[in-house]
Amino acid sequence: MKLLTIVGARPQFIKAAAVSAKISDLGAVGRASIEEVIVHTGQHYDAGMSEIFFRELGIPSARHNLAVGSGSHAVQTAAMLEGLEKVMVEESPGMALVYGDTNSTLSGALAASKLHIPVAHVEAGMRSFNRNMPEEINRIVADHLASLNLCPSLTSMDNLAREGLEGTSVLTGDIMYDCALKFAKLAEKLQDPLSKFSLHSGRYALMTCHRAENTDNCMRISQIVSAANELSQKLDVVFPIHPRTGKMLESFSLSLAPGVKTLPPLGYLDMLLLEKHAAVILTDSGGVQKEAFFFSVPCITMRDETEWVETVQLGFNVLVGADGGKILSAVEDLNANPPHLPDEKPYGNGDAADKIISALCGFRP
Repeated sequence: MKLLTIVGARPQFIKAAAVSAKISDLGAVGRASIEEVIVHTGQHYDAGMSEIFFRELGIPSARHNLAVGSGSHAVQTAAMLEGLEKVMVEESPGMALVYGDTNSTLSGALAASKLHIPVAHVEAGMRSFNRNMPEEINRIVADHLASLNLCPSLTSMDNLAREGLEGTSVLTGDIMYDCALKFAKLAEKLQDPLSKFSLHSGRYALMTCHRAENTDNCMRISQIVSAANELSQKLDVVFPIHPRTGKMLESFSLSLAPGVKTLPPLGYLDMLLLEKHAAVILTDSGGVQKEAFFFSVPCITMRDETEWVETVQLGFNVLVGADGGKILSAVEDLNANPPHLPDEKPYGNGDAADKIISALCGFRP
């Protein structure tokens, strides 16, 4: 089977790395007959958000790069649709594989379904129940177009069952757990971000902030910056800044305190180790929420809801919105009452890639 893998954004590169490696390993011993063709839409296109991930994670080079770049949702999605249609007609794949919830996911699912190519969706069934998030629209559409929905958790399976998609759903576990286990070991051997950034394990807070609902809203981003500045008086705050976040901080004339250590976007290996050794993580990223949980690091999520409800239910994640007071209170509460490592493994056992490959190979239209 020819499998067209469609990626375009940082989280997708990470997820695809584990699946592509498994395809390569199984092909080498004659256990899988999958020819993978990778298409990079170019949604994330600069070196810090794209090239470093292919290089660090050993992802095979993309056969096609659409280089769509930035733009409004409509402009970006339209450019991807046009480019992906041409690639699909040229390659004639047996299946298209999409990941997550970005515009690349939406475009890949739409283009393939219009050409009657079966779609498999990794990380299917996640719901924030907030349709103001463009990601929510993307994943709902992708799930309903997919012939094979590969689900990371029982919660995601239940969500799809309520939407009448139980027949397309397969529980695989979370591919990000595979990645965290595999690449954290590699990172410990190859990387030393603590020394590089003059940090000490367990003595800093790690913060990320990139969602438009936060960065493009002056009141919300001001609250987040204020909380980070106040927290930095007690604890070093490490803040890798997404390009859009940097632009909006400048646009709103917001300044970070000297105790907030700003960094450019980091590669995956550096980021994993900074997460693993942090005292606490503040984020609006879905992936970082999960990685904090995988490493048993308390997480404060600067959103009003989360798809990853298990992290909240098990006490490792606190939702605070963009309220500066709630952010600081949550840090104090988690410091006074640190969560305990749960016995439950809601995202599987780290073998999601194997289960994804089995589902792909076993699929019959």
